[in-house]
Amino acid sequence: MKKVYFAISYANKDLFKEEIKALETVFSKYNIELLVFVNNYNFKPNEEKEMMQTAFNEIDSSDFLVAELSTKSIGVGIEIGYAFAKNKPIIYLKKKDTAYSTTAAGSAFATIEYSTTKELLLAVDKLIITLS
Repeated sequence: MKKVYFAISYANKDLFKEEIKALETVFSKYNIELLVFVNNYNFKPNEEKEMMQTAFNEIDSSDFLVAELSTKSIGVGIEIGYAFAKNKPIIYLKKKDTAYSTTAAGSAFATIEYSTTKELLLAVDKLIITLS
């Protein structure tokens, strides 16, 4: 089974519950596991090294990375940089009318700007076919 690493800001993850559910639906349709790192792991403040090593290991075992950057996140930027260095395809997601990240877009295989969850679902569905 293929796996996609989903990178999103821990502090803002609750703002994107609908998007995460939609992504789980579309990826499962293609038998691809969606790993939402911030939902699957919990680290204490003194476990930064373990957190990053775990994230890097999960990215290594993933087929590609999807990054939601409608809200800025240094951690997601690091995950994108690591995935890029490992030649993993990256999909950059952002809501329309939010700040555009030139570094994320410059590293990405594709950029998806969306207004609604349905719009996101349709765009990702089309992209998965090219990555499969």
